[in-house]
Amino acid sequence: MAVPKHKTSKSKRDKRRTHQKVDALNLSTCSQCGEAKIPHNVCPSCGYYKERPVVVSKEE
Repeated sequence: MAVPKHKTSKSKRDKRRTHQKVDALNLSTCSQCGEAKIPHNVCPSCGYYKERPVVVSKEE
C-alpha cells in the first residue's frame, strides 16, 4: 500500500479542494404565479411548465 513520504502542506491541500464547493441554485420566476423555481422544471407551486398546466393539483 502506498504511503505518503511527506506531509501535504495546507496550501497544497487547499488548492486541491478548490473545486469541491457547492454552488447556489439558479432560480427564475414562474410566468404564471411569480414564485421562484428552478429553470426548465415544473413550478412546484402552480404546476405549470412553459405556459401549460402539467401537474394538476389536488385542490382544483
